[in-house]
Amino acid sequence: MIPAALREVLEDRLGGRVEGGHPVYGGDINRAASFAVNGTRYFIKYSYQAPPAMFSAEAAGLRLLAQAGAVRVPTVIAQGEAEGACPAYLVLEWIETGEGRRSHDAVMEDFGARLAALHRHTGPHYGLDHDNFIGRLPQPNQPAPSWSAFYRDRRIRPQMALARERGLLPRRREDRLTRVMDRLPDLLDDDAVQPALLHGDLWGGNYLIDERGEAVLIDPAVYYGHREMDLAMSELFGGFSRRFYDAYHAAYPLDPGYEDRRALYQLYYILAHLNLFGESYGGRVDSLAARYVGR
Repeated sequence: MIPAALREVLEDRLGGRVEGGHPVYGGDINRAASFAVNGTRYFIKYSYQAPPAMFSAEAAGLRLLAQAGAVRVPTVIAQGEAEGACPAYLVLEWIETGEGRRSHDAVMEDFGARLAALHRHTGPHYGLDHDNFIGRLPQPNQPAPSWSAFYRDRRIRPQMALARERGLLPRRREDRLTRVMDRLPDLLDDDAVQPALLHGDLWGGNYLIDERGEAVLIDPAVYYGHREMDLAMSELFGGFSRRFYDAYHAAYPLDPGYEDRRALYQLYYILAHLNLFGESYGGRVDSLAARYVGR
């Protein structure tokens, strides 16, 4: 059930009585529900423990992805910070799911081509004009002069600092990760990287297929960076279908060497999982780092 204080806020903002409030399952950070006002159905996520600006950053990311016009995202309806008995919340349009009359292969081919189109939207620098979150962890986005510097100082180094605070960075792990950071200018070709618009957390749980058979991106961690970050994340936990990747590569071929860089980019996401879920991800952090600097 949607808390009473939140219902009052929603009724005031949306101009009608909140009907329903049925739980929606699938996330592990926030509570989520569906509800209706004046016959229109909405999706809401809310939390009493959300870090300040977490939902506003997500709303900004969704709007930025929407502006690109390449992949559908839910329309942002309303957002607010926690106040008194009312939790922080984000209201989005309700997405009806299903593949329509399209085959799954056709759906994934279309998705791959649309992601390639998204990545053709570039920015003037790496990062974003505001910080946001990866899961519930802070994700700094201050611009950096090169991609390797951004990846070092805005991605790997902050996750290392969090791991150190949480007792998850033993000396050998810290030494190995430090050596990875030192090698980044050699491992990454800064001249070949354009700052592409990224979803930022592209795994199988962060997209839906709507009733027309079109992919819908959700739960973004948006910034401008190397487009291989999205692809590396998409392959981390089982990957998408072969049709998805074939369509992406046909629309926007990758530079040579992606297979060598993929694990390097996955390192950021596994470090985030280490900080979110604990030492069960420590061994994978170590093995990914060792791939580039040895044992």
